[in-house]
Amino acid sequence: MKSIRDLNLEDRAVFMRLDLNVPIKDGKIKSDARIRAALPTIKHALEQGAKVALASHLGRPKKKSKEDSLEPVGVRLSELLDQEVTFADDCIGDGVKKLVRDMRPGKVVLLENLRFHAAEEKNDPGFAKELAAPYSVYINDAFGSSHRAHASIVGMVKLIEERAAGFLMEAEVKALSRLLEAPAKPFVAVIGGAKVADKVGVLNALLTRVDAICIGGAMAYTFMKARGDDVGASKVEADKAYVAKEILERAASRNVALLLPEDHVVGDRFDENTKVATLGQKNIPAGKLGLDIGPKTRDQFVARLATARTVFWNGPMGVFEWKSCAAGTMGIARALAESSAFTVVGGGDSVAALEAAGVVDKIGHVSTGGGASLELLELGTLPGIEALRGRFAEK
Repeated sequence: MKSIRDLNLEDRAVFMRLDLNVPIKDGKIKSDARIRAALPTIKHALEQGAKVALASHLGRPKKKSKEDSLEPVGVRLSELLDQEVTFADDCIGDGVKKLVRDMRPGKVVLLENLRFHAAEEKNDPGFAKELAAPYSVYINDAFGSSHRAHASIVGMVKLIEERAAGFLMEAEVKALSRLLEAPAKPFVAVIGGAKVADKVGVLNALLTRVDAICIGGAMAYTFMKARGDDVGASKVEADKAYVAKEILERAASRNVALLLPEDHVVGDRFDENTKVATLGQKNIPAGKLGLDIGPKTRDQFVARLATARTVFWNGPMGVFEWKSCAAGTMGIARALAESSAFTVVGGGDSVAALEAAGVVDKIGHVSTGGGASLELLELGTLPGIEALRGRFAEK
């Protein structure tokens, strides 16, 4: 996989696929973190004298709409780059071709939302051809979207003369490859979140590499139920109990320690204003539901993390958005910040927890793509990575 630094970009028309899918409300950007993450790659191309067209999706639009337009992103990009960013009202067509053809080196245009065309997600060959037409260089710096075999990630890549990864993509692949290839031992994973269904693949993949897995969040109650524990009114995926049981058995057969909650923060209902209490036992009584791991479990997880030389974390330990149920997740965030291990954190909620704890800069690698990072750990590659390598089997 080539790097952008390996290419001569002078006076070349460059299509740069980014992940600029930022939260926007009432036309205002609520977080520009993804825009800032793309700046090093954009600036490098501009400094090399490239003519740069930036492309991204935004949201899940059913049709073209002002609410899902990338125009506010263009305004913010202009401020951050301290130069004009021309905004195109489409990502394909004669107007875009003329705009790119007439650009001067060192200039940049932002194309309109790729997903305004249903053909993007369908990886339609005709749409891919239209996207690729004006360009001689393709750069993928959209790691967080590279698990999708869409036209801008896979279909158009084979149609462009040269292709390479941007700096963000490079950093993501390098960091996550350390977890895949030769992780320093002990390797401890912390997995949380709501659904076992979302994590089955990565849990099975991690079982072949890690020494211990700490499981929290709502998904822990499905594992507890599969183990025969009482979980009260806690959220359980009944149809995934057999999967959880298989994972428990596989962990035991591989001598992987799989740690589940031994105490809990519980409430009467799923409501931020519910009265919570710490339940100092494993079993949850009828009528109560688990909302966070308890202090004993938190200490056990933190103690296990203290032994690690490699850590991967994805998913909160409880409803950390509620102050009354944040201690478990915050405890994990602080433990990783204090760890001397190589730490990797992926997933929007986990990253939000790091930000809330003020420890983002103390983590070895913070992934910009939760789903993409999980799929890379599960499968060892992504459609977008394979396309950059010249392998075009579609997902």
